[in-house]
Amino acid sequence: MVWTPHATVATIVERDGRFLLVEEHSGGRIVLNQPAGHVEEDEKFLDAAIRETLEETAWWVKPEYLVGLYVHKSQNNGVTYHRMCYAATALKHEPEHPLDDGIIAAHWLTRDEIVARSAELRSEMVLKCIDDYLAGQRYPLTFIYES
Repeated sequence: MVWTPHATVATIVERDGRFLLVEEHSGGRIVLNQPAGHVEEDEKFLDAAIRETLEETAWWVKPEYLVGLYVHKSQNNGVTYHRMCYAATALKHEPEHPLDDGIIAAHWLTRDEIVARSAELRSEMVLKCIDDYLAGQRYPLTFIYES
């Protein structure tokens, strides 16, 4: 068996104390997640974060810094995910932009609202990333070198 980790990105977008989350279908459930997804071949992490956020929420964002690298082995499928989580500023909403397949809606929720819906989170990484962001965990974008 060949072990293949999955390189993914997630984006924390906060505005007025609310966080941009995605309601989506995953593994037969409806879950909440940050805008997130897999890095495509030859794609830079930052570009993937911008693309995934637009595709899943119709928001253009500007990544400001890295919150952290999170490693999670899913109980649902046994896959190990390496998630680069960025904090970004919302720039422009394009409400007519089609959302990715499986995406139901994008929501702006407070941390308390997210905690109240914790059973719906795609993984514990969702709240962990938000809490690290709120605790002030920040790394410069240059932390990741991509040639």
